Amino acid sequence: MDNTSPATKADTAKLEAESRNATRAQLVEFWYYFSKNKGAVIGLVVFVLLVLAAVFAPFIAPHDPDIQYRDSFLVPPVWQEGGKVAFLLGTDAVGRDILSRLIFGARFSLFIGVVVVTIALSGGIFLGVIAGYLRGAVDTFIMRVMDIILAFPSLLLALVLVAILGPGLVNAMIAIALVLQPHFVRLTRAAVLAERGRDYVVAARVAGAGHLRLMFKTILPNCLAPLIVQATLSFSNAILDAAALGFLGMGAQPPTPEWGTMLAEAREFILRAWWVVTFPGLAILITVLAINLVGDGLRDALDPKLKRS
Repeated sequence: MDNTSPATKADTAKLEAESRNATRAQLVEFWYYFSKNKGAVIGLVVFVLLVLAAVFAPFIAPHDPDIQYRDSFLVPPVWQEGGKVAFLLGTDAVGRDILSRLIFGARFSLFIGVVVVTIALSGGIFLGVIAGYLRGAVDTFIMRVMDIILAFPSLLLALVLVAILGPGLVNAMIAIALVLQPHFVRLTRAAVLAERGRDYVVAARVAGAGHLRLMFKTILPNCLAPLIVQATLSFSNAILDAAALGFLGMGAQPPTPEWGTMLAEAREFILRAWWVVTFPGLAILITVLAINLVGDGLRDALDPKLKRS
């Protein structure tokens, strides 16, 4: 039997309605500031199209990415003399359809970005919150380790880590995540230092909140805006680094249709068949540019200073 009074139910319903309205208003405000950046909107559209292409790759791709057509080695794009309608963007040196490999390559590139950013963001937030909240020797130790990592060129350090772990897509993602992690640690620590002395944190501490609750439930939610922007930009860096490792033969291994690996396989045919290098390079360029534009739009929408301006 429900003993809740009608007045209590009405108050609860009113609070829930106010919460929904507040959330809706925040989303409308966010989209207003985000949409003012036309480049960010274009980047978002391109990124959504890439995601759709990756999800529906088996239905969109005209061919299997690994099938070799022995009678169609280095066929040029359809608009060039010697091109075939069956291969819109041409074929590579072993007769595989480039368009199909680019579409399936979007899966690997986006998967790499998601996994790398998730690992780097999770570890960076954990270490950054601990360093900024506890301070002292713990803070000094964590930040000196991050400084050591940042002292090395990111691609060189990732290359060394992959050489130690062994070539492969999984090891490449782990290495890139470790390389990108210091940026999240430093950003989280700075945000925590700015928030830990605020009145709401002091009030929660006086009310008896424990250290874990203060760190991860009271302070951390107010530090997420810059982390979201950094995660977006790191997404594009992860794709670039993965493509570079694949190009050097330390990332995804053939015949995986990953864009960096496609570039590596096409190096010796640059002068004979421009399309085997140009299209994977353009795919990387467009993807990274779209993600960076989205990151700029997120910064404009989430930064209070930019909103006031």
